[in-house]
Amino acid sequence: GRKKRKNYQTCNFYETMKIGIDARMYGPAQGGIGRYIEQLIKQLQKIDQNNQYILFLRKSNFDECEITNSNFKKVLADIPWYSLKEQTDFCKIIKKENIDLMHFPHWNVPLFYRGKFVVTIHDLIMYHFPRTEASTHGPIVYWLKDKLHRLILSSAAKRAQAVIATSEFTKNDIVKELKINPEKITVTYQAPFSQTTSIESLPTEVKKPYALYVGAGYPHKNLPALLCAWKKIEGINSELNLVLAGRKNFFYDQLTNSVEFKNCQRIQYVSNPTDPQLETLYQNADLFVFPSLYEGFGLPPLEAMLRNIPVVSSNTSCLQEILGNAVWYFDPTDTEDMARKILMTFDNTDLRDTLQKSGVELLKKYSWEKLTYETLHTYQKSG
Repeated sequence: GRKKRKNYQTCNFYETMKIGIDARMYGPAQGGIGRYIEQLIKQLQKIDQNNQYILFLRKSNFDECEITNSNFKKVLADIPWYSLKEQTDFCKIIKKENIDLMHFPHWNVPLFYRGKFVVTIHDLIMYHFPRTEASTHGPIVYWLKDKLHRLILSSAAKRAQAVIATSEFTKNDIVKELKINPEKITVTYQAPFSQTTSIESLPTEVKKPYALYVGAGYPHKNLPALLCAWKKIEGINSELNLVLAGRKNFFYDQLTNSVEFKNCQRIQYVSNPTDPQLETLYQNADLFVFPSLYEGFGLPPLEAMLRNIPVVSSNTSCLQEILGNAVWYFDPTDTEDMARKILMTFDNTDLRDTLQKSGVELLKKYSWEKLTYETLHTYQKSG
């Protein structure tokens, strides 16, 4: 456990801690949360030479997580998230390690965990856009699971020493929906990922020039409205294509089988793109479009800016907070407005140039190193 160490900059003594991180979702295979955990651990290994860290990983990502700092140790916790075992066995595994403070980087904190902990809440999507259609269970089982998930999330936020939120918007959402004291919540902004991956030739089905959307097909992503706007665009501009790229699932299947999708002549869907394929799609895109109704942070538009692509985005939830003046906004519920802004950005060279320059400036605001220092400060306050 704890040891007293001297901080030579301030000449004060402070306690070092043994900090646990639930890294079972570590790595790009788990989407945004997986990358968040990966970057946080990478940066903590660079900047923290004092505290000890225990990283709890699953079999599938145990070897993927690289240790570069001798204060870090990996422990196998091959327990599926959102499972009964997460509520029971995971607590026992953590207890064995004699942790001073635990960081759960997602809301799935075991209800019976009694140690000190910090929790990251990325969004409250389940409160605003429940995904009943995606459930393979009947409505009663879905209703019970949804109630249980809300109970776990709410309990985690109330019991935590501190809550980390991804944006001021998410912080305010947590205060409003979960009745949490705002002073308990720290906002840490994430940053886009610069891929060092190789690129490959474009998939044959992708036709240039094109606007790109990268992300999930969930209802709150508002892709049916984008299809509706695209039908209008096809009636005005006969050359611009739309490329949707994301992990194939129930929602993308529903979308690509819809009448609206089939009625559009110039839309292509690239399912389950690899990192090199994704990089190729970004490098060749003429603009990036983001029609989402709700985001906790909104990383994809920043990833597009990192590759110097002009961005057209919805003006809802946290997006104006995160994207500032570096994008051209539309009302996501107005498909006429969406179509008009997409066409203007595609056709207007001066507007494109302004957006690209603003994007370069905006990106200076975001860094994983800054997020990690702020997270470390939260650990020190909470331990």
